[in-house]
Amino acid sequence: MIVDGKKIAGEIYSDIKDNLSKSGKHPCLTVFACAPNAETKKYMELKKKRASELGVDVLVIELDADTTTEKAVEAVLSADASADGVIVQLPFPPQVDAGALLSAIPKELDIDNINYAGEETDVLPPVVGAIAEIAKRHDVDFAGKNVVVIGRGRLVGKPATLWAKSQGAVVTVIDKDTEDADSIMREADIIISGAGVPSLITPDKIKDGVVIFDAGTSEEGGELKGDADQACASKCSLFTPVPGGVGPITIAILLRNLVTLSNS
Repeated sequence: MIVDGKKIAGEIYSDIKDNLSKSGKHPCLTVFACAPNAETKKYMELKKKRASELGVDVLVIELDADTTTEKAVEAVLSADASADGVIVQLPFPPQVDAGALLSAIPKELDIDNINYAGEETDVLPPVVGAIAEIAKRHDVDFAGKNVVVIGRGRLVGKPATLWAKSQGAVVTVIDKDTEDADSIMREADIIISGAGVPSLITPDKIKDGVVIFDAGTSEEGGELKGDADQACASKCSLFTPVPGGVGPITIAILLRNLVTLSNS
């Protein structure tokens, strides 16, 4: 089964639109960026487009390229009065302590749930929320399953590991330094990947019937690629393609998180 992420995202957007129509609310999302590159700008524009289609107001604040950690934190904290949700759009310049900046986001405005620790919560980090949404719709049970998470990043690997453990899975995390990673991968019932390495996962590295949640994206030859080779789909009981799998759902979950927090 190949997951249709665009279809699932569309259904989530429809639910959000109904929710906002009934409540009469127009939530405000504030996005902080600093010297954004072309890729970051493109991603922010996509968020703004989706948000405006739902009646969500988006304010993008671009900080000066020479901003300090203190000034960036002060700017985020000052958004409290007018915003229903706050996003810090990484990357920021190296002189800014990203960890301190992300920690400064008030929990009630943190629609990325960037400081997620695996606890039960009203909103999940968007990539985890997308995985949970797919799992719910396709009856993927994590309890007791051998789950392999590829990568330890802040946006995919770390929160996915915490969430899978909270669902009762037996989780192994692998990265570029893991010895015998291919053998570990072949034993997985479920793979969650966020490495950003094209075709890192190939059919010879997985067993029949595995579930693959591919949340890794990179560009190769001008095309968006996932961590899993498309040929893996024939061996999977469930496979999320790139593009069109986890990605579209992630933005929908982000905006659903905004509505959830604005109603709480």
